[in-house]
Amino acid sequence: MAQTPEAVLKEIRGKEYKPVYFLYGDEPYYIDLIAEELEKRVVAEAEKGFNQFVIYGKDTDVAGALGYAKRYPFMADRQLVLVKDAHKLSGMDQKEQLARLEEYALNPLSSTVLVLCYHDKADERRTHIKAFAKRGALVHSKRLYDNKLPEWVTNYCHTHGVKISPKAVQMLVNNIGNDLKRIVSEIQKILINLKAGEGVDADLIERYVGISKDYNVFEFQKALLNRDVEKANRIAFYFGANPKDNPLAPILIILYNFFSKVLLTHAAPDRSDQGLATLLGVNPYFVKDYTLAARNYPVAKVAHIIHSLRQADAQMKGVEAGSIQDGELLRELVFTIIH
Repeated sequence: MAQTPEAVLKEIRGKEYKPVYFLYGDEPYYIDLIAEELEKRVVAEAEKGFNQFVIYGKDTDVAGALGYAKRYPFMADRQLVLVKDAHKLSGMDQKEQLARLEEYALNPLSSTVLVLCYHDKADERRTHIKAFAKRGALVHSKRLYDNKLPEWVTNYCHTHGVKISPKAVQMLVNNIGNDLKRIVSEIQKILINLKAGEGVDADLIERYVGISKDYNVFEFQKALLNRDVEKANRIAFYFGANPKDNPLAPILIILYNFFSKVLLTHAAPDRSDQGLATLLGVNPYFVKDYTLAARNYPVAKVAHIIHSLRQADAQMKGVEAGSIQDGELLRELVFTIIH
């Protein structure tokens, strides 16, 4: 059975190393992070030249990788063999090669730490993968659902001893999207420049990440839910003038998700803040936005808005679009939503 990335990272940081690791999934962040932690810790710096081997799947096959794994360390307790892009290893689809991999995983050399970074899906029912789970660590790194990103960002900052405001969280998530490596990179950039006792707010996001605190999807959504015609159009014009930094596709997705949750708010049996937060999968801080939008937009209007967003998505992709540009399409959408 697969272990969670967090559990394996805790073991590694506590200097508990397994002889074999199989890291797989569609979220590269944890696969790369676990590999980096092993690179930092398994072999002492002075011994890495002889006892740490980083190889790439496209450059070798299963037999070649196992050849490194079966060596003994040179004047050291252990060696690390790290196979990056292991999904590209030639022989991963050949029965004989997989049998050799399974045989090694069941009887690994105790002085070797063999790590396969498999950036792809994998079938845990296959015997060679079960072997890694039995004698080492099998880690499934799953891509987070979009509605889990705000909580993840908040927790990441918390583990680094820093508070982050809900608005700052939404600015990061809405503008960067589901890219944990980039989110972490941007947060680290801020933390390096953070003063003692200072929290992360919208001003710091604007200063160090380059996301405008006034012209972003979060503020655009807020203008729409408040039916603020002037502000919504001002931001729409800004987006239209800067399409490279503000592509239409993610804006439509965010608005579609928001108004879909407004529809759920209308139908919610429990309208308490906690009840709605649980139903919508959002931080309780943002529940007021959905209740306000539900007051400003009746059920029939919300259904019409969702239909209009689908139409805009189709037009953006060239369906009955004519010569309309994305900026003009967005401004038309503002009019349709608010009026």
